[in-house]
Amino acid sequence: MPNPRLTGLGTGLFAVLVMVTLGWLERLLLGASPTAQTAYGVLFLPVCVLCGLWVRRADLVAAPVVVPIAFAVGVLPLAKDGDGPGARLMALATALATQVGWLYGGTLLAALTVLVRRVVLVARRRRATARR
Repeated sequence: MPNPRLTGLGTGLFAVLVMVTLGWLERLLLGASPTAQTAYGVLFLPVCVLCGLWVRRADLVAAPVVVPIAFAVGVLPLAKDGDGPGARLMALATALATQVGWLYGGTLLAALTVLVRRVVLVARRRRATARR
């Protein structure tokens, strides 16, 4: 398993690129159906965990911030096409509202991942200080 360390910006770019790619692939394969939106939500969860695991120690707080943004950008292809910008915006709001469980769940998963990493980091630092 690779062990990259991404900056906060790198984590955001990774998440956005993966989610946009998934959104377009699901639109291509499944159309703008509820099944595609559910599959998009399920695939969002591993992306959240990877963002939480691959972000640098100094940028741990970035992971829970960038994953909801990546979700919103990636769901654009799944929002049903409309006749204008207002209809497209309404379709995006509807897609986000119907997928809010996946969005909150993934964000919570990213937050818990970085929280566990931070606790382990602090515990290691305390043990190292106690040994000296």
